[in-house]
Amino acid sequence: MTRPYIASKADDPWSRIWFDTAPRHLAGPGDPRHVTQALRAGGWKNYGDPDFPHVVLSSPDFRHTLILEPAPDTYTSWWRISSKHWHASFGGNTPAEIIAGFTDALLQPAPVAEQDVWPTLQAAGWIHERDERGNESARHPDGITTMERRATLTCDYFSWTAEVALPTGLGGHQRLWHAYFDDRTPRHLLAGFAAALTDPAPVPRGHYDVPHSHLVTQVERGAVGEQLAAAHDARLKAVKAAVRKARRSAAPSTRPASAPATETAAATARSR
Repeated sequence: MTRPYIASKADDPWSRIWFDTAPRHLAGPGDPRHVTQALRAGGWKNYGDPDFPHVVLSSPDFRHTLILEPAPDTYTSWWRISSKHWHASFGGNTPAEIIAGFTDALLQPAPVAEQDVWPTLQAAGWIHERDERGNESARHPDGITTMERRATLTCDYFSWTAEVALPTGLGGHQRLWHAYFDDRTPRHLLAGFAAALTDPAPVPRGHYDVPHSHLVTQVERGAVGEQLAAAHDARLKAVKAAVRKARRSAAPSTRPASAPATETAAATARSR
């Protein structure tokens, strides 16, 4: 049966004129397929209800899950990623390219050495602080973007947060987006998030796709849908290749061990 043409945002990136948008952490959500299709390319399967507006992905070994469920409030947690031991969440306005820094790291083997998040932020000009209780925070030079590892007031359990909060002028703040990480979240995933958060490269957005246009700079690229689609396809192919390589490296060798020299000599003598 021929599929009818029905215009929707699923037709991107061909259906609009794109703008290079910077800084990326203020650029708005972008295309969620930057995250979801990369996980699918890495072998994750979609278990969502096709008649319900959500995405439910699970890793091949069922150790990790991702749920994307849009809500009326874009500042609440649309994205939820978890395993048996930890969980993370991201608000609806969190740029997909920054979330992908976290989820792409899920597709790679964990490094032997634990990675530290703060040097990545400091190298990008963020101001890092630590208090006597062990709470740590880093603030972007723009003054509205922070990442923290902090204990609650009632216990010593730590958690991580990252957020952009705009001053309201009345002493309060309006949250643009917010990310939460359990303290048991593997550090290489947090490092991937921090690297994507501080990446200076602009991201593609439509002219009216940013939640606060006065906070970003947009440079028109023209009708480059084919180029963006080709770059996305190349990204998915690279993910598939990297996952295949990681699986081959992790798979135990099935090649039989060589027989000891004495056994080989005995078998040769018996055959004479």
